[in-house]
Amino acid sequence: MRRYYSEGGLRKWVKDKWVDIGAPKKDGKYQPCGRSKGSKRKYPKCVPLAKATRMSSSQKASAVKRKRQAPNTGPKPKNVRTFASEGGYIGPAINSTYAGKKLNNPSYTKYYKGMI
Repeated sequence: MRRYYSEGGLRKWVKDKWVDIGAPKKDGKYQPCGRSKGSKRKYPKCVPLAKATRMSSSQKASAVKRKRQAPNTGPKPKNVRTFASEGGYIGPAINSTYAGKKLNNPSYTKYYKGMI
């Protein structure tokens, strides 16, 4: 993705069609990014259409959930990474079995409490 924008720069980034992955339409399409003043819709999570089509449904749900949970202090909304930090979402792996061995890490359980 970086290489894509490095060739065209900021102009290419701005010209991309930005969509809200938090408010999909019933036909599988997306609403345009943003919301009007006074709208009752929840915070939009905006990404370029090309990225939205490549994301899985769980990635979209994770991104939207983190965006809406982020504290909004001030007039501008809080920016949140589209993809979880390196390693991704590890929720189900905290208390599970792998190759017959029980995986249980108390530090992960404490850190991710309330997120899973």
